Amino acid sequence: MTNFFDFAISRLPAAPADGRGPAPGEIDRLLQNGSFPAALRLLAGGFIALYEGSPNMTALFATRQSRLLCHALLALYFQKRSGGAGEPALTREDFGHLALRHGLASHDVAYAFFREALKRGLVRPVNRSDETQPGGVEPSPPVLAMLIEWYDVHFQALDLIDEGFRAGRFIERSEIILADIHPRVVRAFLSNPEVRCPGPLSIIFNWFNAGGLLMDRLIAGIDWESPSDQHRFSTDVRTVTQLAASLSLSRIHVGRKLAAAELIGGIGWSGRRGSSPLWISQGFYEEYARMQARKLLILDEAFIDIA
Repeated sequence: MTNFFDFAISRLPAAPADGRGPAPGEIDRLLQNGSFPAALRLLAGGFIALYEGSPNMTALFATRQSRLLCHALLALYFQKRSGGAGEPALTREDFGHLALRHGLASHDVAYAFFREALKRGLVRPVNRSDETQPGGVEPSPPVLAMLIEWYDVHFQALDLIDEGFRAGRFIERSEIILADIHPRVVRAFLSNPEVRCPGPLSIIFNWFNAGGLLMDRLIAGIDWESPSDQHRFSTDVRTVTQLAASLSLSRIHVGRKLAAAELIGGIGWSGRRGSSPLWISQGFYEEYARMQARKLLILDEAFIDIA
């Protein structure tokens, strides 16, 4: 994916926090649940499966900034559609104003993202008579199907933790629920400082193409049969080449990011590089786990509100 996100979000006005979102105590309780590690494996594996099912489109979700932009774009569509005021199609100007208002991107970067979303099939022109000069766009059927799968895997994880029935209830009415729940979830994402600004290890990965996917792959590769040693988790990864190939990424690209994470103690090799398992630190695991726990609680609260 072309890297057109070449500015610092910190230069733009941050979205104001409004107090919504899970309290730290709620997150800690979820992390301490005995079923949470299994739920985390389910999430990481589910995210990889989503990517493999549509790599060209899901690449747009693969950095922190682009992921927030994707969710914001889709939420804006549902908001316009529910408003009942004329054509619910989105325009480039709509999206540019939204991105700037929430401190996600400048107008120019938002417009570049809008073009990329159209190119990769995230959205499609409403007026298909001239697809080279679209006025308004709408989400494509494949991205709506992918968004339903994204919610489904999160609800499956929640159900695994407390033996609930969210996933089944969601799938039964997914198209109706999706239009109501997604704007709520995205508002919470955009107003939560920890979702917008993750920890140092997450930043290393989330500011490069497919960085979020790389984190998913490392978590999914944890050897849970082997107890953690010295606050480390062993994985099934042995070489940069193996890791890059498993995700169809550039070896040089992946190697640079692993090297950066290694410098601050986030990852390393248990023995000789290339012939021993790669490990991730307790800190890396906890950053990823807390982020997923925070998302799960946000989605659960939104589901309770509308289901």
